[in-house]
This record gives sequence, structure tokens and C-alpha cells, in this order.
Amino acid sequence: MLETEFESYLSEICIRLTNESKISKFTDSRVFESRVREIVGQTLIDNKFSVDFNPESQAFPDIALGNYGIEVKLSLSDSWRTVANSVLETNRIVGIDKIYIIFGKMGGVPEVRWGTYEASIMHVRTSHVPRFEIEIGAKESLFSVMNVSYDEFRYFDIHKKMEFIRKYARGRLKAGERLWWLEDAKDDEHSLPIQARLYTKLPMKEKTKLRAEAVLLNPQIVDSGRNRNKYDDVVLYLLTYHGVLCHQVRDLFSAGSVANPNKDNNGGIYIARALLLLEEEMKLSALTMENSLFIEYWGESVKPENRISEWLRRADLYAKDWKPSEILFKGII
Repeated sequence: MLETEFESYLSEICIRLTNESKISKFTDSRVFESRVREIVGQTLIDNKFSVDFNPESQAFPDIALGNYGIEVKLSLSDSWRTVANSVLETNRIVGIDKIYIIFGKMGGVPEVRWGTYEASIMHVRTSHVPRFEIEIGAKESLFSVMNVSYDEFRYFDIHKKMEFIRKYARGRLKAGERLWWLEDAKDDEHSLPIQARLYTKLPMKEKTKLRAEAVLLNPQIVDSGRNRNKYDDVVLYLLTYHGVLCHQVRDLFSAGSVANPNKDNNGGIYIARALLLLEEEMKLSALTMENSLFIEYWGESVKPENRISEWLRRADLYAKDWKPSEILFKGII
């Protein structure tokens, strides 16, 4: 099948998925991927393509159709941008020459679009390993910036790939920013981001957003002040996922400036007061953060609508002198 013909089918598939999402939004990535498989199978049934409904969990891309592949992405935010696959592509299915993305955007007006994988990759970031970021309709491909084609890049070993990524990263640095890693290293599975920023220098809106994300993933911060390690994962989250260095992370939740900004001297547990002020931002984070983060930090997948109640359950187990569910998010459970 010619690429133009295959792409016309993708357009038809995305129209069907968009219509369905407007009736009932997709909120679970696994459900969305399963539905994509079903509609792809129905649409291409007469074209000698068979859809595997029990693929290997880590296979890339998600759906293999002869020499074509489809990677499925779902976002609950109103954005066509999300984190994609590792630059290593160690689980790439052999024989696939052209990869497409079917992307479901459920925030704002629900819509499903497709794009080519190469054209949609517009950035590379690192957490545990370097990962691509994709955006449907990206103005410029990462590979055009790096002056190498995707088909060339994907065959390089990790050391060669990192040469291109370092050069790209250096070109993006702003005044006052530095790369965490400047030279080639034996261990290329980095756990640090491309550039670092100081928390104290961030805009207040970004500070609030990052605090909400960090506390949502790490309910152990409500533990007793005698637990000296309860903020460790907060520090690492800010550093490895956002490139933000915070010197006094305890102050993010217990300092008077965040727990009692109005200086009303009403007493109470400072961390509880700080979290009350973060409730709305935490609710938003619960609905929009990537599911992979909850799998990593909580050890399990939790549906967006259940994340606050699950956070309260976990926080109640950690807290010693108070019960978070009696003070926070009234009406959630």
C-alpha cells in the first residue's frame, strides 16, 4: 500500500475516534489504544493487514501493520505535546520502515489527529534515559535542527546519538543555564535533565505547579518531621523531571511564607495549611499528569479521577499526628 493511501485511512480512523471522543472522552490510555486497534482493524480489513490484539507490552511502535507502524498517544491536557519513546528504541519491531502517531487530545475540545513520527519529534529530554518529545503539527522537527534524518539517527549507537543530543542541548541554553553533563560518559542512561534552574528563580506560577506535582507523587511528605528522608523524592523529582534545583525543599511546605502567606497567626499544622492552598493545583495535576509517573512513584496505574482519593489514602497512612483526609479535599471521599 502506498503511503498516501495509508495516510488517507489514518485520516478516516482519526475522524471516527474524534466523533467518539466528543460523545465520551477517553481517559485511560489502555482503553484508547485498544479502541484504536479495533478501528484500525475494521478500517483496514480488506487490505491484508492483521492487527495483533495481544502485543508485547514494550513493543515499539504499538501497532505493526506490515512495514507501517502506529504509535498511540493519549493526553488529558489541552495540548498536542507529550513525552514519547526512548531515543534508544531497543524494542523497535523489525521490518517497520515508516511510523505514524495517532494522538488523542482529551483536554479542551476532544480531538484525535495523526502525524508522522519523524516530523512530530520536536525535542529530546532526559529523566532516566533520553526520551523524545512529540507534538502533532510541530513547526520544526528535532532532526532538521540536528541536521540528521530520523532514519539515519535511529541506526546510530547511543554514543553517536548522544553527540547530536549534546550539540542540540548546548544550542538551547539560556543565560545562566548549564548542562549537567558536558562530556561523553560510560553511563549514558542519565538521570539528570539537559539544563538546570534554581527553584528560587522561577515565576510563582511555575513554583506552585511544581510543588503540586511533587507533593501529589510523594504523599510521604505528611510524615512526621522526625523523618529526615521524607523530602528526598521531592528533590529528585524536581531535579530529574524538571531540571530544577531546590536548596531548602522543606521550606516549600513548612515555611511561613507558603503555609501562612496572610500571616493570620491562626496556628494549626503548617504542612496541612500549605497543602490546603495547593488543593486546586493538585486536582489539576491529578487530571493531567502522565500515568507513567504514578506507576513509577506509586507502583501502580491509577485513573486520573481516582488519584486524589488514592493520595488521601496513602497520606493517611503516613501522617502521625493528624489525618489528611479529615482536612484536605473535603467531599472527595
